Amino acid sequence: MLIDSHAHLDSSRYEGELEAVLRRALDAGVGAVLAIGIGEGPAEMRQALDICRQFNGSPGMPQLYASAGIYPHNTHEAGEADFARLDALLGEPEVIACGEIGLDYYHEGSPHDVQRHGFIRQMEIAAARRRPILIHCRPRDGDNACWEDTLSLLAEHWAPTGIGGILHCFSGDWTHAERAMEMGFLISFAGNVTYPKAQPLRDVAVRVPADMLLVETDAPFLAPVPERGKRNEPALMAHTAAALGELRGVTGEEMASVTTKNFGRLFRLTSDV
Repeated sequence: MLIDSHAHLDSSRYEGELEAVLRRALDAGVGAVLAIGIGEGPAEMRQALDICRQFNGSPGMPQLYASAGIYPHNTHEAGEADFARLDALLGEPEVIACGEIGLDYYHEGSPHDVQRHGFIRQMEIAAARRRPILIHCRPRDGDNACWEDTLSLLAEHWAPTGIGGILHCFSGDWTHAERAMEMGFLISFAGNVTYPKAQPLRDVAVRVPADMLLVETDAPFLAPVPERGKRNEPALMAHTAAALGELRGVTGEEMASVTTKNFGRLFRLTSDV
């Protein structure tokens, strides 16, 4: 069984089709999905939880879990009521993670100091709830500042908690992965690891210890080869898992087993999820 550790099931690109998308996921061997609760802003953090409650327990569906968080580019929109809402959501049993949170210096529009403040505030809330965090880190091309700031803030504000988390859709180099793993973070690879120009990323994927590895879709984005350019969905994660297995000299089934165990260990889930 595979677990998709990061999918935006509340995307408008699934409108009217989500039930079919989830059925295809289970048919493809995806037994669980972590639905990311950031929406289009703080007011929509609850949508992933609502999806969980809509579909969990229905025949032919994967098990769904939810996260909740304020995306870096939405931190300037967040007020005290939004942070209180986040805290309440992290208290719901289906909401097993805070995220995706972090820093993004690639896009313009959100001041970096505001992003950093929002990141710290959410780490404090997640720590109080004992919820692992899902990290978004996207630097501007050729600039290492985003990684340095992200890892420094994690070292100061998160590592002492011992809770751990996930570096989602990892795009850094080996030194970034190594520093994160020392703080208890799992490294998650998405469909872009299959792209022809992603050899540096594949080089990192080979080096990550098996017990620190996860796989995801980041759906509806980053569909893997051979489906690149299409709308991504959890069912397509089998391609990414198979590609990672080939890189590491193991079968897709072995990749599924290892990454499922890692997910369960991080979130303290039972083996049958």
